[in-house]
Amino acid sequence: MAATIQIGSEGPEVLELQRQLQDKGFSPGALDGHFSNGTQAAVLAFQRNEGLLADGIAGPRTLAALGQVGVPETPSVIPGVTLAVVSQMFPVTPLGNISTNLPPVLNALVAEMLTDKPMVLMALSTIRAETEGFEPIPEGRSRFNTSPTGHPFDLYDKRHDLGNLGAPDGERFRGRGFIQLTGRFNYQKFGPVIGIGDRLLNDPDLACNTDIAAKLLAAFLKDKEQRIKEALLENDLRQARRLVNGGTSGMDRFSDAFTIGQRLLA
Repeated sequence: MAATIQIGSEGPEVLELQRQLQDKGFSPGALDGHFSNGTQAAVLAFQRNEGLLADGIAGPRTLAALGQVGVPETPSVIPGVTLAVVSQMFPVTPLGNISTNLPPVLNALVAEMLTDKPMVLMALSTIRAETEGFEPIPEGRSRFNTSPTGHPFDLYDKRHDLGNLGAPDGERFRGRGFIQLTGRFNYQKFGPVIGIGDRLLNDPDLACNTDIAAKLLAAFLKDKEQRIKEALLENDLRQARRLVNGGTSGMDRFSDAFTIGQRLLA
């Protein structure tokens, strides 16, 4: 069985796909074993109904949702994410930092099943945008988080959209890690997600521990996986960046890393 069935595919696998779509109430038109526009439209409708990424391609998740067994897994690009490749995505970063911190990042992505090319590139490009040194760091003071006469991170203190309750939440839950996890809400949410319960809420500096930072990166991206993939499907790197950052800070570094990785990874 093919890992993906798409426009131009033909044969018994396409015919079986068409029959299953028909049985689910999504008519592909003629049941002829040819993946044409009618079959693509039926796949898109089925994917939207199931809350799947609507790309019109019958890949492993779509085939599994249709009830097919023995569906191949989505091909992993992790074996191709080498020091040589990543060093080109991070042209000014010390090789030692990449060599030390890349393995836990890749392990975390594997654990969250984020091994397809778009999400691996999203993870690495996010690191490039947030911490070009490829190491987990705390957020520094800037005009965006600290007022001219205020205490550090006072502009975050009353950010209810971040779950902050007032001082000292702004500084306590400032950005940290590979993804710059920010705000009481995120520290409270993602600690349990990565298996450390309230430890992260009680000791936010743990987000700069390499293994924890890698797990937080993967968990945060997993939480937004479908919306990120929808943006990337439209080649909208700016929207993909917004979904993680809330804005477009570091967009030049993000897009540069993504473009380089797109070319280098098979």
